[in-house]
Amino acid sequence: MLRTTLASSRILRACIFGLVTTSAAVIFTNDTADARRHRHHAQRHHHEARESYSPAFSSIIVDGNSGATLSSTSPDASRHPASLTKIMTLYLLFERLDAGKMKLDTEMDVSEHASEQAPTKLGLRPGQTIRVEDAIKGLVTRSANDAAVVIAEAVAGDEGDFAKLMTRKARALGMTKTVYRNASGLPDDEQVTTARDQSTLGRAIQDRFPRYYRYFSTTAFNYHGHSIRNHNKLLGSVEGVDGIKTGYTHASGFNLVTSMRAAAAARVTPSCAACSPKISKRPRPSARLPRSQSAIPRMPMLTSPKPRPRHGRRKRFRFRSPPPSPPRRQPCVRPRRPHDRSSRTPQRLYRRRPRPSPPR
Repeated sequence: MLRTTLASSRILRACIFGLVTTSAAVIFTNDTADARRHRHHAQRHHHEARESYSPAFSSIIVDGNSGATLSSTSPDASRHPASLTKIMTLYLLFERLDAGKMKLDTEMDVSEHASEQAPTKLGLRPGQTIRVEDAIKGLVTRSANDAAVVIAEAVAGDEGDFAKLMTRKARALGMTKTVYRNASGLPDDEQVTTARDQSTLGRAIQDRFPRYYRYFSTTAFNYHGHSIRNHNKLLGSVEGVDGIKTGYTHASGFNLVTSMRAAAAARVTPSCAACSPKISKRPRPSARLPRSQSAIPRMPMLTSPKPRPRHGRRKRFRFRSPPPSPPRRQPCVRPRRPHDRSSRTPQRLYRRRPRPSPPR
């Protein structure tokens, strides 16, 4: 009887242990499957986000006459436009000037919102006014964010409404992947574009406003006694380049929309490029590009001319050993005088002998 009871208890314990082991295995299997499914979903979401915005290099070169693409590298990849946004800001301003609703000498009011914009800017203060022509040159050369907001408020009354006009105009021009959220190009996650769309905008602003397009070739202008130079170093350094805009933020990298005219064919090649902000060294272009009558020479993307020294020729540094230190002077010790005056050596007194009188 006792043996039967012990055998039954052993069988019961074995069944309970087997049941617990089976339950733990099922729970561990389910947890592993859920973790694998969650990790796969996260990787897929990260992969989709990386495909939606990748900071790799993107460029396109287009024939300005025919619209044919001569060269491209990921031209439809999403990018942040940075200060290339100001090209569309000036496009809408040029429409107002062309329609006669505004003039180059029209004074625009500076609001507090415009003066609070982050650099770079002209340093405008609330209550001031700025001429339309000065604002255009400020956008082209210094890429002034405060002047861009002043233009937006003068055209649409509010920067948000002006951004909606910018997006609507982009769709009308065929820029299907461009969305604008502000007039200056300051960082905004929802403000995106592509190299192809910016090339389309560059061709459109050249073709429709040839009178005002000349402002993009401004190398420098004086504002309140200060000379402001253009950020586009290709102007005057690469033959044939006549504009138009540069841009940079940490999220977008270095952006460029430029235009070049061949010598005889008179073709225009607007192009756009963007690179990762991790790239710090950029190749330097040659001073002159090869001339061709049949085809447009290709221009290197995201390059800048060789920097020139500001104050004459830069002197080469030579290592010179430091001069030897002067010898250390020994302290001067004066002999002490005896206190007893009688011990001093008496001085001999010499009397001056009288001169003999001359003979009489």
